[in-house]
Amino acid sequence: MARLSIPDLNRMRAEKKKIVVMTAYDYSMAQLIDRAEVDMILVGDSGGRNLLGHEDNNSVTMDEMVLMTRSVSRGTKHALVIGDMPFMSYQVNKEEAIRNAGRLIQEGEAQSVKLEVGAEYAPTVEAIVKAGIPVMAHMGLTPQTTMGSGGYRSEGASIAEEKVWNDARALVAAGSYSLLLTRVPPDLAKRITEEVSVPTISGFGSGDDCSGNIGVTHGVIGFNVDQLDRPRAIYGPVAVPFYEAVRSFCADVRAGKPVRSRQNQ
Repeated sequence: MARLSIPDLNRMRAEKKKIVVMTAYDYSMAQLIDRAEVDMILVGDSGGRNLLGHEDNNSVTMDEMVLMTRSVSRGTKHALVIGDMPFMSYQVNKEEAIRNAGRLIQEGEAQSVKLEVGAEYAPTVEAIVKAGIPVMAHMGLTPQTTMGSGGYRSEGASIAEEKVWNDARALVAAGSYSLLLTRVPPDLAKRITEEVSVPTISGFGSGDDCSGNIGVTHGVIGFNVDQLDRPRAIYGPVAVPFYEAVRSFCADVRAGKPVRSRQNQ
């Protein structure tokens, strides 16, 4: 099966076929998600927490993002891979932004990059696109830009509609091939989807009327330790059978039973 391309995504948008995006941070998870025929895989900076154990996403480094992106890229054949630009990898100047985006493409083997930006960073997006690197623009109430103001999940958080429209139009004009909308009111996200010429992806709180939806895989399938005490993931939680399988293996070894899985080492 051929890898999806940006023209493929535009065709899906035109034909109103929903685009599925999920996150991955390592080779094995990427292989499984790719086999399920997800359209796009985002190597998100959320891997800083979910894979590397950082306290927040903003702590992940450029080198860590390159490593995670390369691992995911090597595990995929079908999905278009997006490398996330971490905090402070593109904010200093356009030259540094191009250099770091290029690392995710060249070293990370991704097909595109993602930036959390508004209209004020449209010149940076344009510069990266002109360098030949496709950009997904992540806009709305984004994690990186709101980390110091209570977090983007805080109740009652909102964005002025005028700013959202200005950001969307500026980022598309700058050459973004897709918009990822986070915490944009669903009605507004729907209207943006109907107006802009590129696929839109609904993130947290942006409804189901965009061109597609993204799921942070660990949360979607319940692959975290909290699910053991409070199972609540709709698709899963896979942490429970994973934990039970490990416990069973431990019990068999300690009981002196034959352990067949050793044949696969």
